[in-house]
Amino acid sequence: MQILDANRDLAEGEALDLLHGGALAGDQRIYAGDYARAKDSDIFLITAGLRRKPDESRLDLINRNVELFLSIIDSLQTAGLRKDAHIFVVSNPVDILTHLALRRTGLPWQQVYGLGTMLDTSRFSSLIAQELKLATSQVKALILGEHGDSMVPIWSSAAVNGLPLPGWPDCTPAFQNTLFERTKGSGAEVIKRKGGAGWAVGIAIRDVVHAVLLDKKALLPVSSLVQGAYDIRDVCFSVPSVVGRNGVESHVQIKLWPKELAALQASAKALKDTLAKVAVKPA
Repeated sequence: MQILDANRDLAEGEALDLLHGGALAGDQRIYAGDYARAKDSDIFLITAGLRRKPDESRLDLINRNVELFLSIIDSLQTAGLRKDAHIFVVSNPVDILTHLALRRTGLPWQQVYGLGTMLDTSRFSSLIAQELKLATSQVKALILGEHGDSMVPIWSSAAVNGLPLPGWPDCTPAFQNTLFERTKGSGAEVIKRKGGAGWAVGIAIRDVVHAVLLDKKALLPVSSLVQGAYDIRDVCFSVPSVVGRNGVESHVQIKLWPKELAALQASAKALKDTLAKVAVKPA
């Protein structure tokens, strides 16, 4: 694994710190490098970007982050980006940047994907379990759409150990609204309390990388180019996706409640409207 950063000393320090744990974590080769040395990599995981302010929407980050992000993409291409390489976007606003990466690289859409609502889904499930005093590992509840203000909670498929959550005695409409609003505000809450997310997002990133490298065929809410699912086209955001060695191998159109479908389509429109306003400099 190679670490790249505009601050070379920071990259070398992180690599050294990880190297020091190698004897306990198993055989791994971690080093700081540059784009030329990284050009043969299978996956490029992009996390660079300015942090969101406590009261700032993720979409408000666009004008502050697009130029930085595209400079990274251009550097990868100049170094010699392989046609079978994967671009995995974590930087925010992740859906917009995933779409721009796809446009800029010309790679197959399956190979360009973002973290999407992976973290939102984990937060959502964990908070539900906490409030209902249930085992966290048994609660499964999805967030789809934008990783941001228009995200959509999918209560229709939420379950605890296979049992539908909407039928749970304490899972009332008021409870659902409260939990979803708390989930939407979780990112800002973490930023306010400790400066930024770290642990949970790291686990979410790990799950996507493992799904690709181990060819797991895992069903995950990652962001990628939607081309027909739920009557939505030409936007990158999260729908249920089978993730394996080839990247996003397919989208799965599960049945949604009518209000969930309408909200998902509205989320797609919101992202399209924003994308149309982004000023992108030529490569």
